[in-house]
Amino acid sequence: MARMLNYNLAVPDVDEAGVLPALSAEGDELDVLVSAVDDWSVPTPAPGWTVAHQIAHLAWSDANVLSALRTPDAFEAELRRAETEGSGYADRAAAAGAAKPRSVLLDEWRAGRAELAAALRDTLWDHAFPWYMSKVTPALMTPLRLMETWAHGQDVFDAVGVAHRPTDRLQHVASLGVLGRGLSFAAVGLPEPADPFRVELTAPDGRTWVWGPEAAAQRVQGTAVDFCLCVTRRRPWSETGMTATGEDARKWLEVARVFL
Repeated sequence: MARMLNYNLAVPDVDEAGVLPALSAEGDELDVLVSAVDDWSVPTPAPGWTVAHQIAHLAWSDANVLSALRTPDAFEAELRRAETEGSGYADRAAAAGAAKPRSVLLDEWRAGRAELAAALRDTLWDHAFPWYMSKVTPALMTPLRLMETWAHGQDVFDAVGVAHRPTDRLQHVASLGVLGRGLSFAAVGLPEPADPFRVELTAPDGRTWVWGPEAAAQRVQGTAVDFCLCVTRRRPWSETGMTATGEDARKWLEVARVFL
C-alpha cells in the first residue's frame, strides 16, 4: 500500500515564515539549558525518561532524518526495526543514548542538529523522502523537528524547574496542531468532523493568531502556549486555559496531537 505524503497535511511549499532559523534557535535555547545542568539523571515527566533520555531521543531522531534524506534505501531497515520492536522502539533507542557520557551525548546532539539543519536547507522543499508510516518533505519535517525539540525541551524545563519562555516560534507548532486535526481524530478511530473550525490563539507578544472562518460554530480559543502544550500531549486540555465551543471542538482538544 502506498504511503501518505506529509501525513496528508497541507504544508507550505516554501519557507516563507523562516522555520529553518526557528528550528536552529529552538535547539540553541534548549542547549543553553541542558549545558547548565550537570546531572542529566534527573527524571522528566515522561515515565522512565531522564534529561539524558530526552537529549538522546532528539539526537537519535535527527540522525534518523539525516539517514532518510541521504540514504532512503538504508533507512528502510530502520522502518522494519520500528515495526518489529513496536511500542518499545523509541524507549530502547533513548536508553542506549542516555547510557553515553554526558559530554559525548551533548557533542553528538550538537553536531547532529547542525548537520540536519544544513541538509534540510540544501534539499528542495518539496522533495519526498521516507518516514514512519508516510513519506515527508522538508516543508513538513522542518516544523516537525521544531515541534519535537520544543516538546521534549518542555519536559526538560519542567524537570529542572525552569520556566520555558514562550516565543513566536510557537506559531510553527500551533500551525502543525491546526493542520493535524484530521490526524488527531483518525488516531482514535474517529472521522474528522465536516464542519469548519475557528482557532484563535493569543501569541506571546499579545497578537492573535487565527485559523479558519470567523463564523465557524466550532471554536477553540486560548493562549498559544496552552494550545501547543495540548497538541504535543504535554498537558491535558482540562489543565490548561483553553476553551472549546461546540461538541466537536471539545472532542478535538481531548484527542489533539501532532504525531501518530
